[in-house]
Amino acid sequence: MRSHLLNDTTAEQYRRSVTDGVERVAAKLAATDRPFTGVSVDALSPRIDEIDLDRPLHDTAAVLDELEDVYLRDAIYFHHPRYLAHLNCPVVIPAVLGEAVLSAVNSSLDTWDQSAGGTLIERKLIDWTNERIGLGPAADGVFTSGGSQSNLQALLLAREEAKTDTLAKLRIFASEVSHFSVKKSAKLLGLGQDAVVSIPVDHDKRMQTVALARELERCKEAGLVPMAVVATAGTTDFGSIDPLPEIAELCEQFGTWMHVDAAYGCGLLASVKHRDRIDGIERADSVTVDYHKSFFQPVSSSAVLVRDAATLRHATYHAEYLNPRRMVQERIPNQVDKSLQTTRRFDALKLWMTLRTMGADGIGQLFDEVCELAREGWKLLAADPRFDVVVEPRLSTLVFRYIPAAVTDPAEIDRANLYARKALFASGDAIVAGTKVGGRHYLKFTLLNPETQASDIAAVLDLIAGHAEQYLGESLDRAS
Repeated sequence: MRSHLLNDTTAEQYRRSVTDGVERVAAKLAATDRPFTGVSVDALSPRIDEIDLDRPLHDTAAVLDELEDVYLRDAIYFHHPRYLAHLNCPVVIPAVLGEAVLSAVNSSLDTWDQSAGGTLIERKLIDWTNERIGLGPAADGVFTSGGSQSNLQALLLAREEAKTDTLAKLRIFASEVSHFSVKKSAKLLGLGQDAVVSIPVDHDKRMQTVALARELERCKEAGLVPMAVVATAGTTDFGSIDPLPEIAELCEQFGTWMHVDAAYGCGLLASVKHRDRIDGIERADSVTVDYHKSFFQPVSSSAVLVRDAATLRHATYHAEYLNPRRMVQERIPNQVDKSLQTTRRFDALKLWMTLRTMGADGIGQLFDEVCELAREGWKLLAADPRFDVVVEPRLSTLVFRYIPAAVTDPAEIDRANLYARKALFASGDAIVAGTKVGGRHYLKFTLLNPETQASDIAAVLDLIAGHAEQYLGESLDRAS
């Protein structure tokens, strides 16, 4: 079994095995003509259930053959231009190369004696991101597993900086369309169920600062502690960007921690055309970025950034076997001192490889392309009487629903849209997401692929309308 360990004696076997795997994936990518096969749970489950994990195949080629049957053939392929569903981006080749390197070397970014150069590369990328945000010379941060973890850590720091022993008094303010991880974080941090105050949004799905000011004042008058305001730069459903400068003013006025969840909108940090859309982010106390959403990185590649490096001490614990306190005096950089995680992948390498190959402008141009595509899609929807589109996009998301000319029952229209999404997914021709707006079911395009064209959007809209009309026709037949 030692023949399977990666070391100096097995380097050639490693080269052959990985090359075989890469060639198979490359062939699959080249031959993929739709984002999904449409396989059902009932059809795929038995193929995996019948595999006996206690009877290995003893040959990587045979394992890859099996993998084709249980995974590669039916995977969801985000690189396809008609994958239009969630915040999943196609990935750039330099980042995939970085993934291969970091997996093989397998550095752990918790301590210097496990990562050395990897530690310094991650720190350099944190500094680079902070400079792009404009957080100032005292800023710092750390890579995380994703936006949810970044939001959790930011709110942990905010809780500690609030300096109160009465957790029940703490309040977090976030818009009604903010990410669910805000409420989840509040629960994990031991705050009460009413700790998150939901602030209404305007017609463009942006936090209403008048309502925020009112709630902050009410909080103070009630003897409560305004722990944090979470502003969103790119909401999951609408791509809306809260009014960051106005929120920053209120946070300063009320002495409240300002966190900006820019997991989605962080692509604007590299934008050639639209960086001004997140003006005000530089006034935040903490920022969440997900490079694996709008920097075209493989999952996972994310970070939490802070204006004041000293606040990261709230996540610091020392263990003699790992990062004893003396290492701080010896100026040995241990990233575990900043992180909620201990063992942690060298995910920063993927972004490093990307920037060193493409440059920030290369990333920004790709993100600008999908933002422009969303505007084209919005024009198509706004001009099409078959659809109702909710808001004009600020990033690359479109929320809409099919509105039949002959049906007025909102519940029946809901069912038609739900059916259309499900039927489209089952066909494998395209994948779209869904959400609710005002209690009604809507569909959603999340456009993160620069290869997607306006013609793809138009074609998918026709498919959606066709499926919805088929449902409504069958519904009328059943009723008659």
